[in-house]
Amino acid sequence: MKLSEDDIRKITLNAINELGEKASPALVKKVVGKAVDDLKSSSLSFPKNDTSSGRVILTAFGLNKPGIVASITKSLGDADCDIHDLSQKLMDDFFTMIMVVDISNSPKDLKGIQDEMSTIAEELKIKIYLQHEDIFRNMHRI
Repeated sequence: MKLSEDDIRKITLNAINELGEKASPALVKKVVGKAVDDLKSSSLSFPKNDTSSGRVILTAFGLNKPGIVASITKSLGDADCDIHDLSQKLMDDFFTMIMVVDISNSPKDLKGIQDEMSTIAEELKIKIYLQHEDIFRNMHRI
């Protein structure tokens, strides 16, 4: 059984809601891992009535150099992603950027885009994190 990104996101949100104030990244990962394993072993299907968005939050930071924004936005454009919002700041030699990106029309899934961002981060010697908006909101709510 192959779980979609939406399936895993829904399982994660359920785990966060169940754990409440006890939720930590490590505990959420453990609960989600167990739920995914249980689903795979039982061959059950996950409901497809997920109403969450296809938006992700991208954060990037590191030592500033030319081409950071260009590399990231070119890759997102090539993957048919739509940038909804972008904020960047230079603090002396340090670069920071936060983007809200819609990946719902992309032929790539979240993992594929994350892998591409990891490659760019290695090339530019910066850090790039990409996580689904729903998970980002819930993790920062706790």
